Amino acid sequence: GTVAKGARRAKSPFRGKLDLFHLAEFSFRRSRRSDLHTLCEVVLRETFPQLRTDVDLLDSLARATKLLNRATEEQTPLRAEFELMLELVRRLDGGGAGEFWLSVFEVKFLASQGQVPDWAKARLDAGTRAVAAKMASADWADLAKLRPSQPQLRRLAGFLDPFIRHHVGPTKPLAKRAG
Repeated sequence: GTVAKGARRAKSPFRGKLDLFHLAEFSFRRSRRSDLHTLCEVVLRETFPQLRTDVDLLDSLARATKLLNRATEEQTPLRAEFELMLELVRRLDGGGAGEFWLSVFEVKFLASQGQVPDWAKARLDAGTRAVAAKMASADWADLAKLRPSQPQLRRLAGFLDPFIRHHVGPTKPLAKRAG
């Protein structure tokens, strides 16, 4: 972890720069005695204001973050996974549907980890399998044009939740998905 000493002071150089899902470049000083390092400098690159007002979007990001943390090793630079997460944050902040983009993230993340479901053998109807296969193969811009039905998204989520639980470990399900 990293600690930002004095960040809550009124004249702190970190004021307004540290928040959930802000994109920033930073430097820190490694601790010789613990895993708690000291933040030295922050340069804010991008904020995502829509995320501050929509708890459902934050819930989607929390689930994606938990999956990412569970499946990857701490303090390991993973550029591809970072880019996937950043794209998810941008899509959700741009007004995207949380359930849809979360499913896209999960499918693409599983593929990046070598955990690609065999969509042909998945117990899903042909339309939902086609949606999942498209999510796996298409880029994010093309996927913005994809319009799966709510039942397809529910069926896909119902497939992905136990698949992720089995291959990665438990992640807290979204309130919308729990039932």
